Amino acid sequence: MKKNRFYRLSLAIVFFILSIAITLQVRTMAKQDSNVTQLLRNDELKDSLLQWEEKYTNITAKLNQSNKELEEIRVSATQYDSSSQEKTDQLKKNNMMLGLLDVTGEGITITAKDGQVAKAADNVSDYLVHDVDLREIVSELSNAGAEAISINDQRIVNTTCIVCAGNVISINGEKVTSPFVIKAIGNQERLYGINRPGGYLQYMKEYTTVELKKSNSIKIKKYSGALNFKYATSIE
Repeated sequence: MKKNRFYRLSLAIVFFILSIAITLQVRTMAKQDSNVTQLLRNDELKDSLLQWEEKYTNITAKLNQSNKELEEIRVSATQYDSSSQEKTDQLKKNNMMLGLLDVTGEGITITAKDGQVAKAADNVSDYLVHDVDLREIVSELSNAGAEAISINDQRIVNTTCIVCAGNVISINGEKVTSPFVIKAIGNQERLYGINRPGGYLQYMKEYTTVELKKSNSIKIKKYSGALNFKYATSIE
């Protein structure tokens, strides 16, 4: 009877010790699993961090490249604008020379009118302003350095024809009559110098009325027709 009790007590002690050992083993394994899980999580975080760092590096490189290309485009655009402005200025200058722009500047105004017939026996034609008179005036103004000339607001260009058309004069195909207001832009002193003794204007004053006036602000309208070249062509 005593032996049975001893055996039972011994078994109980053994089971108690085993229970404690198993519990400790289970806790140890759980702790190890937790450590392993934490290690795995840390590795995942490291991988994710490396991936984001690589993405940031790539994006930064692309941003720097984009900024570089943008700067090149800006410089190129600035150069284009400069070249474009030069071409625009040259085109404007050419159009001024061709008479295709309204212009203003210092110069002189000449007013030529038909004269009064002094005697009934006089030749009336001598007292009229003719096409040849206007051509001579334009020629003298050009030789004096006029940069722009007009007659009764008809701009004088390279293709302008000044011809007699009955009792009127045709300029650029438009009929104009006396008085003829001739405007010229240029150095007003040099232009005014065509009114010299023995000059053509002095000859005209014998029969017609010719008046000259200096001005610091003369406006001349652009040529309103079309510049057509029938015989001249460009050389490629």
